[in-house]
Amino acid sequence: MRPWLAFAISRNSDNADITQDAPGADDNGSGTAAVIEAARVMAALPTHATVIFATYDSEEQGLLGSAHHAAALKAAGFDVEGDLNNDIIGASVGDQGEKNPGLVRIFSEALAAGADPKQVNLVGNENDSPSRELARYAQEVGDRYQPDFKGELVFRLDRFLRGGDHASFNAQGFPAIRFVEPVETFAHQHQNVRTEKGARYGDLQEFMDFDYLARVTRYNVSVLASLAMGPGCPDSAKVLTKALDNKTQLTWMPVTGAVSYEVVRRKTTDAVWTDVTPVGNVTAATLPFSKDNWLFAIRAVDAQGHRGVPAFPIPQR
Repeated sequence: MRPWLAFAISRNSDNADITQDAPGADDNGSGTAAVIEAARVMAALPTHATVIFATYDSEEQGLLGSAHHAAALKAAGFDVEGDLNNDIIGASVGDQGEKNPGLVRIFSEALAAGADPKQVNLVGNENDSPSRELARYAQEVGDRYQPDFKGELVFRLDRFLRGGDHASFNAQGFPAIRFVEPVETFAHQHQNVRTEKGARYGDLQEFMDFDYLARVTRYNVSVLASLAMGPGCPDSAKVLTKALDNKTQLTWMPVTGAVSYEVVRRKTTDAVWTDVTPVGNVTAATLPFSKDNWLFAIRAVDAQGHRGVPAFPIPQR
């Protein structure tokens, strides 16, 4: 079981209030619309992976729906390779009137569940959790298929004082990312519908930008389809460190459907992969670049040229 698409529900000013209106046009009717449309356009698409289009209740009450589902999947032993969470993706105008019709934020956690901080500090992979690799993949693919629309990587789990259903999957050790509009207007979120001093409050349809929502949805579909049609992520990726040298030796397990592999690399100070080295249909490669100076990952390529999410190699002596 590989890619996902998910969203969350809405509320008004009082999280416990079940009587007053909470229209939830943007938070999170926008995510609902994206999920339904993505399911519609992908219905006839042949995929190599199981895709679940999920909607969860009780997100505002503590991620209850997604937490239950993620825990159940973990207990059942499912291999969930990615969760794409869409929450607040329907407005392109910020609270100061700034317009952002060509950008969506992509949030991702730093350290995966169970990560050893000492090992992370030694290896330098504090920016290479499986969720970070999924986020980079999403930006690369989404930007390629929709060149007039860009994903902005935000290397945080989520915004301050906020949260989303992707965190439930992270808690179970699954890669997960969140898409959010670039500048939120908080007068239109978690607010009772009202007019106060001439200002309109509430998460109302009048503040939506449906063309922008369509762009975010297309961005999602391009990422989700590429994940579902392409090869998986290599397991057991290792960088061999038993020798003092200025090379990099990598090994990994074969991926079903892959016909070749690529090694991607970047400087430790770079945010995204900058260089690609094709290495053929092998499960080991030696590169003439120092493992001390570069970060590496391995990705699979299938016969149609689809690329999978890169796997960050763990040191092995």
